[in-house]
This record gives sequence, structure tokens and C-alpha cells, in this order.
Amino acid sequence: MEQMLREYLNAQPGEAAVWVQDLTDGTTAVINADAVFPSASTIKLVIMACLLEKVRDGQMSLDDLVTMTPDMKTGGDGILKELRSGHQIALEELLTLMIIVSDNTATNILIDRLGMEEINSTANALGMKQTVLERRMMDSQAKKLGKDNFTCARDLALILEKIYREQCVDASMSRLMMDLLKRQQQTGRLQLYLPEDLEIAHKCGDLDYLEHDVGIVFLPKHPYLIVVLTKDNPTNKEGRELIGIVSKIVWEQMLKKASVSQ
Repeated sequence: MEQMLREYLNAQPGEAAVWVQDLTDGTTAVINADAVFPSASTIKLVIMACLLEKVRDGQMSLDDLVTMTPDMKTGGDGILKELRSGHQIALEELLTLMIIVSDNTATNILIDRLGMEEINSTANALGMKQTVLERRMMDSQAKKLGKDNFTCARDLALILEKIYREQCVDASMSRLMMDLLKRQQQTGRLQLYLPEDLEIAHKCGDLDYLEHDVGIVFLPKHPYLIVVLTKDNPTNKEGRELIGIVSKIVWEQMLKKASVSQ
């Protein structure tokens, strides 16, 4: 599988990183595991873990309410920016919107509530060595100053496996995280060429010429983890296509493996 992926990616423009892991026997296919990429919205996995740590420790409650004000609204993905100010929204709802529609306003509210230092502390505690949050979503001024959010395939595989094994924060919080990832509404990357009824828990992200998608594919009796990071694509459409083709190659190979092992 790894050779097939390398041959395909070597013929493509831009840069990519892949981590595939069979969650049954632990075998992996890995390309550019530690190459650092702008994280785009995959950083929201760490923000989710940090929030749920605070909830576990009793420092916050998912029922805590935030009153929406005009200055909280930001551009990019999401629906909160389109709503009237004055709405009261619970932290659980902010978390849900951050994950299933990648709402940037919800994300920035949570970043402000938690603090960047705490979020980065969570990443460190999880063992994510290349992952860092340096700016809020859509903060062009911070970006001009050279600040950005970064990650790598190995780090994202690590947090996904912890969620799958119910070892991220604790078992109940891991189940909550997995449930949210299964309810993801942004598609067209990992799922592009897969059967529509195949269950996937995932989080994607995009910036100009950059596309990512990372998740768990629940292949019956043979689930696997897949991380695909891309940058310097000629277009975002081609980045999504690349992820879709990588995902299809992996699914076909895992399907063959599952049929042999039965």
C-alpha cells in the first residue's frame, strides 16, 4: 500500500503527508509523517480536547452560556456569523458547531475562553510534538506577523487513535468526541470515492491551495485511521481530488486485507 501511495503522490504537484494505520493489528503506511503543515481546521481537534479536559476537571460546564456579540463574529466557515447578536449559546453548542461545520466564530470564542497557552499545553500533554496554535481563526494580522497554526501527520494520527481507544481526556469524553466527528457535515475529501453508507468520523481543513482530511474509517471488522495533509496544490479542487484518490487506494487495499483475514 505504501508503495502505491508513494507512486501516486510522486506524480502529483505540491506536497503531501499520509498516515494510515490498521486499528486491528497496528500496521501502518506512512509518508512524510513529521513534515510540518499549516494545520487549518484540524487544530480544532486539540481545542475540542482542551475544552473537554476543563469540563472533566469541573472548571467549565458544557451548559455554560455565552452571549453572542457583534465583535465575536469572524469570516470563513460557519453559521454563527450569520445570526443576530444577543443569542445565548452553550459551550456544547459551540463545540458541536466548531467540529461538524468547522464554525470559525465558535472556534474563536472557545480559544478566547480556554487561552492559547492552555490549548498548546493540551497538545503537549497528548504528545503532539509539532502541533501549535499561534493565532485565532481568520486572523490576517497575526498571519502577517508570521504567526500560524501548525501540525503534522504523526500528531493527528496520535490524537485520533487516542479518541478511538477512548484514551483522549477519558473514556466518556472520547466517546463524545467520536460522536461529534461521526456527525461531520463537511465532505468531499476522504469520502469522495468511498461508498456513501461507509461510516467515517473525521475533521477536514482548508486554506488557499491547502486541503486536509483526517479521520477513522469504520470498515466492518477492520477499522482504520487515515490522515492526508496537502499543501501547494494548483487548486483546492485538485487538493480535494488528491485526498479522495489516496483514500480510495487505502480503502481498496484495506478491503482486500479484510477479506483475506476472514
